[in-house]
Amino acid sequence: MMNENNEITPIEIDLTAGRNNQVNEIWLQLFGSAIQTILRTMFGGSSIPVKIKGNKEEIASFAKTIGREKKYMKSVAKHGLNDPRVYKDKFKLRKAIAKFERTTCIKYPFKG
Repeated sequence: MMNENNEITPIEIDLTAGRNNQVNEIWLQLFGSAIQTILRTMFGGSSIPVKIKGNKEEIASFAKTIGREKKYMKSVAKHGLNDPRVYKDKFKLRKAIAKFERTTCIKYPFKG
């Protein structure tokens, strides 16, 4: 994203929002959009700075979930939906999402 000075604005995700009861529909839409942008850059889009706020466990859980999301998407692209390796990656993604949601009290916007 660019600001009015044509500078790249970093994506900022506050994972403390769940435990601080600051999650609402708008927050979730922004969160989903941020994750889409992050995943797009992981698959070769232009680089965008990202700032993640939260405790060590929240940040680690978010990083693992994003990593599992990328691995699952790559696996689907390479092997198709019915391959046993894809099912395994989907299971690992679902486990990561469940842990993320327990850790942050934030609903993950995409389901594997």
